[in-house]
Amino acid sequence: MTDSKAPVITVDGPGGAGKGTITQMLARTLGWHLLDSGALYRLTALAATRQGVSLDDDHGLVTVAAFLDVAFEPGEEGEPVRVLLEGEDVTGEIRTETCGNNASLVAVKQPVRDALLQRQRDFCKAPGLVADGRDMGTVVFPEAPCKIFLTASAEERARRRFDQLKGSGVDVNMQDLLDEIRARDERDMNRSAAPLKPADDAQVIDSTGLSIQEVFDRCMAAAGQA
Repeated sequence: MTDSKAPVITVDGPGGAGKGTITQMLARTLGWHLLDSGALYRLTALAATRQGVSLDDDHGLVTVAAFLDVAFEPGEEGEPVRVLLEGEDVTGEIRTETCGNNASLVAVKQPVRDALLQRQRDFCKAPGLVADGRDMGTVVFPEAPCKIFLTASAEERARRRFDQLKGSGVDVNMQDLLDEIRARDERDMNRSAAPLKPADDAQVIDSTGLSIQEVFDRCMAAAGQA
């Protein structure tokens, strides 16, 4: 059951700024619930496919989105958030190219977006919620007592992604990554619906040149839990 009085910490920002790592650390330390909002469209697409709902069926997709049985759990250190769909770990499955393509078909449907807006708000439960996304503080939880906008330079985010992919054995080009990140930032900041920007009352934290622990300490201080 949703608890509108439960405190919420929103952590928004561009991809590669470290939101996933920091939100997991906050949720683990505080013992609060966790929301990875970026996974919800992928989860809706996966759940619809499993339930035999066509991705062209707006009404069916809205029902799937509204009643999505999903939970997020902090992963082990260095690991991604664990994503559970109807109790099954689908962390790997939702990251496949097929699921990503299906998610893009779902995300353009406004009725589905509306249904997922309420579904996200339903994650607000005692003792509290840490919400990771791009419009958590501006759209989903505008009344959150603590709003953090975590950012980093495009060059820093490209370097982190480069190191991550190289470590996985993937051959990548740094300039290509940088160009992709800049193009994505441009799209996200200039889109008509919920553009990427800090909430007026958000605390902006630039993680460029900072260690994960330093960023975490600043976020905890912002949350008044230092």
